[in-house]
Amino acid sequence: MSVLIETTIGDFVVDLYIKERPKTSMNFLKLCKLKYYNFSLFHTIQQNFIAQAGDPTETGRGGESIFCQMYGDQARFFEMEAVPLLNHAKRGCLSMVNNGDNMHGSQFFVTLDEDLKYLNGVHTVFGEITEGFDILEKLNDAICDKDNHPFQDIRIMHTIVLDDPFPDPDGVDFPSRSPSPDERLLESARIGVDEEVDEMKNKPEEEIAELIAAKEARTQAHILEMVGDLHYAEEKPPDNVLFVCKLNAVTTEDDLEVIFGRFGPILSCEVIRDRKTGDSLQYAFIEFADAKHCENAYFKMDNVLIDDRRIHVDFSQSVAKNFQWNRKCNMH
Repeated sequence: MSVLIETTIGDFVVDLYIKERPKTSMNFLKLCKLKYYNFSLFHTIQQNFIAQAGDPTETGRGGESIFCQMYGDQARFFEMEAVPLLNHAKRGCLSMVNNGDNMHGSQFFVTLDEDLKYLNGVHTVFGEITEGFDILEKLNDAICDKDNHPFQDIRIMHTIVLDDPFPDPDGVDFPSRSPSPDERLLESARIGVDEEVDEMKNKPEEEIAELIAAKEARTQAHILEMVGDLHYAEEKPPDNVLFVCKLNAVTTEDDLEVIFGRFGPILSCEVIRDRKTGDSLQYAFIEFADAKHCENAYFKMDNVLIDDRRIHVDFSQSVAKNFQWNRKCNMH
């Protein structure tokens, strides 16, 4: 009447309601004894809702009941036991998944929240977790994609039947030991069960600092995207715009166009000015038609003397020019 389920994130024990759900309990116990659930993936986890497993295809559309082993494909599913009505009233309920036709196979889920009334009468509660409740927190904290698939595999590794009141059916060959996993069973396009996920481990302090800085930069970029200051977080500055600073206050757009225009056609040239006074703030942006011409100007013009000032030239790091800069020359 109880089963120990060992997973990659911890173990838990379930007790089954054999009086209220004899057929569903028998199905689950015999599938566990058959080692059918070994290496089964928790393929769907919805926070504060359910964690679903028991599908060998890992798609949510597969699986079969123990009765398929006994009677063939026509018995792949069996009719759900709806009476008496048992509610999904607490965390840790064990429930068999409805396949859409009020039938059950092998898929089941555990509830991760209380009082999930909308599941009542749709899926069949047939047991509950009685030991190892911390598994619920670990499942609930799993990081998942938009389709509720965990990024790191969480698998059932072993099922051990602790108490089984049902006689073994004829014609079913129950293994004497758990099967060994093969590469096919544990293949995954996601983070494997034993894969190292601590990217900081065994890295030098300098590299860790760089990784942290890169993560912080990505976080800030996503914030700017959310508030509308960036089109998208991965947006990069244009490669055909130069930033020119340390200008003389008397240097104008016309002067810069003449000097930088020898490297190639210029689309825009803007000396940044004080909004109130119109005075030059002594830096400018120059947009070339071709990135190669921009690169040539960068190498040739840095530290050049213009109007008695040695200017500094660099590639623009601003993405504002991608969508806010009016493309016009001779701005004053």
